[in-house]
Amino acid sequence: MNSEKNSTLIILTPGFPGSESDTVCLPMQQSLVRAIKKNYPQLNIIILSFQYPYHSQTYTWFDTTVISFNGKNKGGLSRLLLRRKLMATLKDISHGKNIAGILSFWYGECAWAGKKFAGKNNNGHYCWMLGQDAKKGNKYVKNINLAPNELIALSDFLQDEFEKNYGTRPRWVMPPGIDPTQFSNPGKEKDIDIIAAGSLIPLKQYEIFVKVIAEIKKHIPGIKVMLIGDGPEKNKLKKLVGDLGLGANIVFAGELSHPEVLVHMQRGRIFLHTSAYEGFGVVNLEALHAGCHVISFCKPMKKDIEHWHIVSNQEEMTEKTLKILQKNIIYKSVTPFSMDDTAKKLMGLFSF
Repeated sequence: MNSEKNSTLIILTPGFPGSESDTVCLPMQQSLVRAIKKNYPQLNIIILSFQYPYHSQTYTWFDTTVISFNGKNKGGLSRLLLRRKLMATLKDISHGKNIAGILSFWYGECAWAGKKFAGKNNNGHYCWMLGQDAKKGNKYVKNINLAPNELIALSDFLQDEFEKNYGTRPRWVMPPGIDPTQFSNPGKEKDIDIIAAGSLIPLKQYEIFVKVIAEIKKHIPGIKVMLIGDGPEKNKLKKLVGDLGLGANIVFAGELSHPEVLVHMQRGRIFLHTSAYEGFGVVNLEALHAGCHVISFCKPMKKDIEHWHIVSNQEEMTEKTLKILQKNIIYKSVTPFSMDDTAKKLMGLFSF
């Protein structure tokens, strides 16, 4: 058993917020670190952030030490130098400290560093696969070759996906959770019919979102919709909205802070998630807790989740959305997973 007191958990991640005010960068990871600190207050956590923020320094984030390396996703010699700095820093951290274990986010560069250092120093290491790292073509899988008991999948879907693509079945499945204390406006009026939030990139398929709204408008002319987020697809989507005559229906809210997103979610009736691929979209859990019905193409867990509706195509998404809007549907908060439970399950692997 690890003693919480005087123990250090090292977290390796491609990115982390550069300040306490940055709520947009990896909100799930932020919530997890807070949950670990809350439930294990004497545990020392040190986060090594490889690529972002774009400065090299050691700083404090809510009583947690963060060391950033400003890698900027560069390759070649820059990547080699980054690896050397990382390994030297890990060696320095280990001097005089009781290392409880190492957690790496995504099966990539962080997993490589975690595995290499843990192997040399006899530390426990777990890699938490979070999404596209389970797809085919991940070169790190062959190079690192993590054992099943070192792999954590974010969802049942990712566990199956990784086994299908690489022949290894991750032993652990740990879905993300939400922190109910982040929701500050319970009982907010449901004055947005349909809401969506995410990066405006091709993977998220927001053109389908816009086309669904166009069909819904034929039946509900005054439909009120909000799309939260920014990205390279923004201008293309705005043009599509104009071409389909939806300018009075869809509000482009832009990129908002995480607390602002949650406030708007509590105003929503339906959360549409049109992404083509997701390990486990935490934004869906947040929408459920905010009292929305969620409709998506991706099913993360084998067990059904209340108020989360899985559809196969655009037509089914339109039909399900219209059915919910036209009927007297119950809107209530649903919380299938909490981040406190996720943190406790995770730390159990490190014998806490």
